[in-house]
Amino acid sequence: MPASGLTLLLTSVRVAPGLLTRDAWRAVEVARVLGREDTEPVVEAMRGCGVDVECVAVAPPQLARLLIDAARERPVVWLTSADGDPGLTDAIAGEVSVLKDPPTVEVIVGSYDVPGSALLDVVACMDRLRSPGGCPWDAAQTHETLAPYLTEEAAETVEAIASGDRKHLIEELGDVLLQVAFHARVGEEDPTDPFTIDDVATGLVAKLVRRHPHVFADGTASTPEEVEAAWAEIKAAEKAAKPAQG
Repeated sequence: MPASGLTLLLTSVRVAPGLLTRDAWRAVEVARVLGREDTEPVVEAMRGCGVDVECVAVAPPQLARLLIDAARERPVVWLTSADGDPGLTDAIAGEVSVLKDPPTVEVIVGSYDVPGSALLDVVACMDRLRSPGGCPWDAAQTHETLAPYLTEEAAETVEAIASGDRKHLIEELGDVLLQVAFHARVGEEDPTDPFTIDDVATGLVAKLVRRHPHVFADGTASTPEEVEAAWAEIKAAEKAAKPAQG
């Protein structure tokens, strides 16, 4: 890293804040590190790793001036906030444009979203809706009251497939996903036999692995027909192994 300059460190809100790239950690190790608030996840993670982070909660114009002034003396890293710090980059550009010898300004991406990470947003949104201060209608639902919607959304998804409308299909699949997230959130609140969305996902993965031995083990199925027959055989064996329901 140069002897001075400003680095804006961008991180994903869907990835554990301490999981940063090597370039990100290298920049932090030799710089004055600043963030907006003590409660920002990246700030907390940095401090947990022994990094001294100063927090500065001021408006974008004042913050941009502070960062540029500091970056003319030594390397400075700004830990971008979860909301992206609206207006800050424009303010920094304005500050740099009026200086005869401005410090360098670069952006380092410290972490990236992984495929499927937006599912975390679904879980967080559902949690907000069911929590105190959320939606009273959502908070009042049970597995039983939600059951008709699950059937309805599944049927509408089938209709969307038949229509060939891809945007409509995406929307309807989202509605089915909502039902899964909703039931999982309701299940989490059960006082006697709770389960979570992670229990649902873990059970699904275990089933997929178990029923695809030709992929995950030493199975020999190589055609769709052989796969279907093996699936039915494994399913029947699983059912036979379950205790009888009385």
